Amino acid sequence: MQYRRAATPGAAYFFTVVAYNRQQLFKTPDTVQLLRKAFHTVKQRHAFTIDAIVILPNHLHCLWTLPPDDADFSTRWRLIKSFFSRHCPEHHKHQRSLSRLNKSEQAIWQRRFWEHQIRDKQDFERHVDYIHYNPVSHQLVKAPRDWPYSSFHRYVAQGFYPEDWGSSGEIDLPDQVGEE
Repeated sequence: MQYRRAATPGAAYFFTVVAYNRQQLFKTPDTVQLLRKAFHTVKQRHAFTIDAIVILPNHLHCLWTLPPDDADFSTRWRLIKSFFSRHCPEHHKHQRSLSRLNKSEQAIWQRRFWEHQIRDKQDFERHVDYIHYNPVSHQLVKAPRDWPYSSFHRYVAQGFYPEDWGSSGEIDLPDQVGEE
């Protein structure tokens, strides 16, 4: 069975990308910085806009808008993952420890990623909220402002959120947001 993805040039997409076996790949500032460098490097040759992002220890969520004539997010993800994998010291250490075990388990990323094409402005806003509230949902922090690896801080600086957004109780999002 061949997996088919949505492919609309210029569209906005929500993604979830997970580390292989949910390993704590992004637990250090160095690996988060390396991921940022991977994004930056790929964006130079394959433009796209990162509308929102959160990087958690074992996965990330982001929302991208592609250029008007381009729908190829799969190539971008392949390049980002490859760049990160080639330059990640944690990955090389992990591979050395696995080399005595099972070579098929040396992956650093889950094979696929989850994608959802954004339908409208409300869908966009709900997914941005989902992204920014995710560290609280995973009980990593008590408020979105407390998580350093998030575009939440940019949204506060631009006046889209008050700084205390999400700190006084659970944000009510439809069940399917982030999972459809």
